[in-house]
Amino acid sequence: MMRFCSLGSGSSGNATLIEHRGTTRTTRLLVDCGFSLRELTRRLRERGVLPDEIDALFVTHEHSDHVGCALALRRRHGVALWTSEGTWHALRGSEDAPAPARFARHGEPIEVGGLQVNPFAVPHDAAQPLQLVCGDGAHRLGVLTDLGDTPAEVAAALQACDALLLETNHDTQMLAQGPYPAYLKRRVGGDRGHLANGQSARLLAAIAHAGLRHVVAAHLSRQNNRPELAAAALAGALGAAADTIVVADAVTGSPWLDLG
Repeated sequence: MMRFCSLGSGSSGNATLIEHRGTTRTTRLLVDCGFSLRELTRRLRERGVLPDEIDALFVTHEHSDHVGCALALRRRHGVALWTSEGTWHALRGSEDAPAPARFARHGEPIEVGGLQVNPFAVPHDAAQPLQLVCGDGAHRLGVLTDLGDTPAEVAAALQACDALLLETNHDTQMLAQGPYPAYLKRRVGGDRGHLANGQSARLLAAIAHAGLRHVVAAHLSRQNNRPELAAAALAGALGAAADTIVVADAVTGSPWLDLG
């Protein structure tokens, strides 16, 4: 059985927990950990998981709302760390921490217990960002946040997913009329920034299929988006009702969602 949940998603912190229960063991993968170790531990406990029950951590890129307590989690609980070489050099800073045993690379699968992680490169203003598709041989979950454009390679990587956690960062009109200074509006709305609702909807329409069970709207801006706008955009791409879309928020994340 495979399931996943968001522990929180937004500019204040991001983390996604993926779990596979096999016949002999349970594998848990954490994607990003953009919180303090204390706060991450609290959120994990709310989902019935302890930090030392995490098998591996995949950090998508070095921005603080995704890195958070990555090094502390590895140091205190012995969690295996996966990230790109570029991200590692950017997140490490001055801390004298041992590098991962092997770096994550675009197109090279990673085996974590009963899960296979397939990283792929995305356009974002970070050193070497990677997003991923995670599967157990029967089901596939795509995790896609923090990118400003959706090239064909991204759509190809997300084909045949049973579930998607998909960035819907901003509404274009709200961003244009909102309080951000001009340089920040250009960054957020640029092709290495974040996805607007309409961009995410077009990507979803291109990769949707009959077997897609769950769509989670993620990484919403508090200033430049509203949950109902994000849900409506994604639901429209599927020709479905807005309440079929789960919206992950910064405080509560999302409930567990089963893939079977």
